[in-house]
Amino acid sequence: MPVSPAIRPLTISPAEVFAENLTTHTAREKHFAGRHQLGGWLRVLLFGGGAAGAWWLFSRGLVLPGLGFVAAVWLAFMVLVRWHGRMSYQREHHRLLARLNQDEQDRLAGRLTTFDPGLRYLDAQHPYAADLDVFGAHSLFQLLNRASTRLGHDWLAGWLLKPALTEEVHARQQAVAELAPDVAWAQEWQARARHFPRQQADPREFSVWLARPDFFAGKGWLKPLLLVLPLLVLASLGAWGLGYGFYWLVGVQVLVSVLNGRLVAARHDYAEQATAMRDALRATQAQLALFEDDGRQWQAARLRQLRETLRAASHGAAATRRLGQLATVAGLFRGREHPLGALLLNNLLLWDLHAMWQLERWKRDLGPELTTVLEVQAELEALISLAGWHYANPAYATPELSAQPLEVAAEGLGHPLIFSARRITNDFQTSGYGQTAVITGSNMAGKSTFLRTVGLNMVLALAGGVVCARRLQLSPAQVFTAMRTQDNLAESTSSFYAELKRLKLLLDLSDRRGAAAGKGLHSAETDALPVFYLLDEILKGTNSLDRHRGARALLRQLHQRPAAGLISTHDLELAALEAEWPGQVRNFSFNSTFSDGQIHFDYHLTPGACRAFNASQLMQLMGIEVGD
Repeated sequence: MPVSPAIRPLTISPAEVFAENLTTHTAREKHFAGRHQLGGWLRVLLFGGGAAGAWWLFSRGLVLPGLGFVAAVWLAFMVLVRWHGRMSYQREHHRLLARLNQDEQDRLAGRLTTFDPGLRYLDAQHPYAADLDVFGAHSLFQLLNRASTRLGHDWLAGWLLKPALTEEVHARQQAVAELAPDVAWAQEWQARARHFPRQQADPREFSVWLARPDFFAGKGWLKPLLLVLPLLVLASLGAWGLGYGFYWLVGVQVLVSVLNGRLVAARHDYAEQATAMRDALRATQAQLALFEDDGRQWQAARLRQLRETLRAASHGAAATRRLGQLATVAGLFRGREHPLGALLLNNLLLWDLHAMWQLERWKRDLGPELTTVLEVQAELEALISLAGWHYANPAYATPELSAQPLEVAAEGLGHPLIFSARRITNDFQTSGYGQTAVITGSNMAGKSTFLRTVGLNMVLALAGGVVCARRLQLSPAQVFTAMRTQDNLAESTSSFYAELKRLKLLLDLSDRRGAAAGKGLHSAETDALPVFYLLDEILKGTNSLDRHRGARALLRQLHQRPAAGLISTHDLELAALEAEWPGQVRNFSFNSTFSDGQIHFDYHLTPGACRAFNASQLMQLMGIEVGD
């Protein structure tokens, strides 16, 4: 019996949700765009009609009715302006929500070119970021990042650059699991901040600037002048309007000009800092207002903790109210954006100095806690990024944390940056110190991709995210890679020497971790997690004899330390180490077959060493004669 089209399936795929949301918000954007356009015409008509009506009444000597009419038109105009502003906000809000859902569709399809690659976070000396495509074009950061603020980007990048310990991973997982199902709430959070695009300034620098000594400290003579001089200016203007007091006006203006001139550097400094931070503060206020909503009771311990941190930082008051006050004070400096307005405001009312005084008054109330408030927002941005990743990939697994040292047990492990519907997955398991999986295989068979698959999923898991696998159990570890060593002409460094330097970093890192463990120090105290290494074609820049001897020596040292990992190689002599070092080295391979003039890859990890290589077949396919 056919199913009625009115009955929706019990489960809807994320792709369908994003497509439906995109259609809905696009329609709502058009609706509010029409109302916004109507509001614009009504403002023109009301202004024109009000002006004509006022002229008609006053031209006939009807002063009191004319004043009443002007007042009524002015009130109606203000109401219309507010309504028009709401229509403008709603139009922009639904445009942003539509864009967010389009972004989600792009991520599902692997279209990542329009997203921030996070190149500013790349460091050639980092243990794994460059080799695993954590940042850059077609990177993990582009796939995960749903943060809208500068500090949110930094916070997420920090999680991807440093593995968390077990307790922290569990806390993030619980928060992400609670946030993930409510995609509407998460997208509302993102859209609110995107109304304020000028957020290039780093909020932490503003917090440091606020911690500087007050400008008004030790200037007790200045505060009375802020009140007296504007009053004298206004009184002199009134007297001049009545026909006398011109010299008083000139004298007072000279005093005001001298004062403004002497304090011009401080005025510019305060204005520059406040103006640069205004949009970031308004974005923070808009997002935290959603999080502080008392109508929602958060269940995850980390989310409850973040809400309590906000309340404590705001001395029991709503953090959004305090931030609103700061944003308002920062907005006082906007008068400087118009040269004529700045001239009039500062010469009549000492406007900049009043704004500076208001900013310092606010700083005394909440200034020291501003960094805490901003960090709460940044952590929520990172959690919402991981929650969005979780929601968009419901088949991905939440990793299980193991107490066994250097355990990685994966079922159906896939590369999160491969978007093919036919993505090949593999099972893999290792546990304990001094374990090395040697992976051999022919060219293009998938050795390097598998190393990145393992590494990227470990990075995801230890950041608190779901992983591209049916199941993954692992223990916290410091991932280290040596995969993309290159020549450096500026440093006169060959690729072989660059690789040696990279391997020296690995030995130094594992040695420090081993020394800490030998002293009985817990990793939580020393941040000395054991090392899980991923080495691709090590020592490829030398001859086979040296390569084999060097690789043996490297593994011998690593097996004496709290380290384990995977090595890919074309060198079958390394596969012989399985028999030489039983229980420490295991062989795996990726294989290919050659038939009908074509090379076929299955990309499946197979126990045992590879015995069939394809270099000669590849050369023949390229038209290079190899011979018998």
